[in-house]
Amino acid sequence: MKKLLIIFAVSYLCVHAGYAQEKRYLVFEFIRVDKAKTVDYLEYKSFLSKVYATAVAKGDIAGWDLWSLKSGSDEDAYQYATITYFDNPVKMMDNNEPHLFFQYAKEAFPEMDEAQIAYRIRESLNDRDLAIRSFMIEIARTSDSFQLKPGTLASFDLMKAVEGNFEAYEAAEREVFLPMHEKKIKAGLMENWSLLRTALPTGSQASSTHMTMNVYKDYLQFFNSLEWEDMEMTDSIQERVEKGLNSRDQKWVHLATLETMVR
Repeated sequence: MKKLLIIFAVSYLCVHAGYAQEKRYLVFEFIRVDKAKTVDYLEYKSFLSKVYATAVAKGDIAGWDLWSLKSGSDEDAYQYATITYFDNPVKMMDNNEPHLFFQYAKEAFPEMDEAQIAYRIRESLNDRDLAIRSFMIEIARTSDSFQLKPGTLASFDLMKAVEGNFEAYEAAEREVFLPMHEKKIKAGLMENWSLLRTALPTGSQASSTHMTMNVYKDYLQFFNSLEWEDMEMTDSIQERVEKGLNSRDQKWVHLATLETMVR
């Protein structure tokens, strides 16, 4: 019953998203790894890739990414993030059952018995701390043809919209910031941008309500993008930009590099 209510809530959000493009549903997991276990975790990514390739082949997920994060000097920050992509909200909610991952692993590694697979999964879980898991709905994106590939750079910007101001914040992203990002893409200063709304967790205690993904082909493009100024910006647009910025609190930003992807 609880899962049905969650799926209904997610579906309701989708219907009211006002988003004409084909929707994507994404599960983000931000992960901390003990420095002493970094090598073990990196070895685990090849195991994960094969497991998620099985899930893609079965049509249960649309893709999976592993990103490394720039954490600066904060030792409590996340070192990695994974993104699992879905083409509908029901799959997004259903696919997080542990027994499904175990079944994918059995199909991906037929040479291993169940005890070996269980041990491999258990050891991998001991190597990392799943700090945050967010279920998200893509509600806007730029109209480009960019395809992700290993080495792609992105910034994950987590926002918390001001209470009672969701519509104003989302309108600012769609009507003001999206066109600005479209201009950057045409100028060769960016590759892709998308706005995501958090479906779960929700509530006043949730750490964020939205995320923007800003995608660049490399660091040169990223730094050039920071220097870009819209010379055609009018006073009216500048006022709307400032109003949009005031409608949310930017919780944190991580630069990320795509290490592994499965499609």
